[in-house]
Amino acid sequence: MNEPPTMITWEDFAKVDMRVGQIIRVEEHPKARKPAYKLWIDFGPLGVKTSSAQLTRRYRKEDLEGRLVVAVVNFPPRRIADFTSEVLVLGAMGPENDVVLLQPDQPVPLGWPIG
Repeated sequence: MNEPPTMITWEDFAKVDMRVGQIIRVEEHPKARKPAYKLWIDFGPLGVKTSSAQLTRRYRKEDLEGRLVVAVVNFPPRRIADFTSEVLVLGAMGPENDVVLLQPDQPVPLGWPIG
């Protein structure tokens, strides 16, 4: 973690499509290799997308439903055990790889881009 970050260009950054979504459904993901939840996230005009997220250390299922999150929406889908993860939910990584979710500090429409 003490290594300097790799520099990228504005064009590199512009390729990453990050959007605001709202978690509308949460389930345990018992078949995942590491403890995780299955999330269904509403991105407004982009529709509902799924994500497998390792959030179990800091969040209970009932704390996640209805929460706004920021996610990368233009990665190819990835199979996590028996579940297709379509987006990557973003968060700060704690010292034990525990995730603290990123979210807007004010209400914004679902699907709004981050830039």
